[in-house]
Amino acid sequence: MSLPEKVPVQSREEPAKSIGEGVFRKCRSCSNIHPSKELVQNWEVCPSCGHHHALGSARWRDLLLDEGMLARWGEGLKSTDPLEFFDGVAYPERIAKAHKSSRADEAVEVGRGSIDGRKVAYGAFIFGFMGGSMGSVVGERLALLFENATAERLPVVLLHASGGARMQEGILSLMQMAKACAALGRFREVAQPYLSLCLHPTTGGVAASTALLGDVNIAEPGALVGFAGPRVIENTIHQKLPDGFQRAEFLVDHGMMDLVVPRGEMKNTIARLLTHLGGGRS
Repeated sequence: MSLPEKVPVQSREEPAKSIGEGVFRKCRSCSNIHPSKELVQNWEVCPSCGHHHALGSARWRDLLLDEGMLARWGEGLKSTDPLEFFDGVAYPERIAKAHKSSRADEAVEVGRGSIDGRKVAYGAFIFGFMGGSMGSVVGERLALLFENATAERLPVVLLHASGGARMQEGILSLMQMAKACAALGRFREVAQPYLSLCLHPTTGGVAASTALLGDVNIAEPGALVGFAGPRVIENTIHQKLPDGFQRAEFLVDHGMMDLVVPRGEMKNTIARLLTHLGGGRS
């Protein structure tokens, strides 16, 4: 199935455009208008065209985790400003603004939960916090995710939605790619499954590290997954890219992803995969 080449990249915490003081909302893909309540009940999936709008981290917990409960790891970790980075706004100020707008303390949350009664180590990037960018705290939390999963012999379910490495931390940010992958490598020794979910968008250093290393790599319909975006690639190679390039369906057709799963079927799909792969314990 061909998809539009350009699907708007929005904050994972941002809802579809509201109309009439929030009573109705317009789909960002087909422009049909639906009652806000209907979209909320349908997990932000358009009933008309099936477009998957952004779903906040709290609602992902409600969708995937039993009773929406997550016992968090690494909550006390805070970003510092080792490079004293300034691009018109000081880095600590950007962190404070991201915290206020996203109501999250960093760009990823990790912890222990359960899916259909099976204990899992769960992580989710939060795109609304500086584009889900990977900095030192994100890398440390990802390492904790895999290390605690190794110690407790738990399967890992990790949701990715990111613009890549965080420029405000420079090489320290890039180092987190290797750190997270090293922790994942040690996790392999306990023979528990790692399920990677790629949401829209999953790009940059996150796509080049943990996102595509799952035992099963799953994507939402229409999700953009790749290192550089299509416009950057076209401007670099001066060629027109195929329709749907880097979208979930295109990647499955070309062997880069394993499954495209609609949001409403995601929990049951994960539960079945964990059962088949023998992950975790009830």
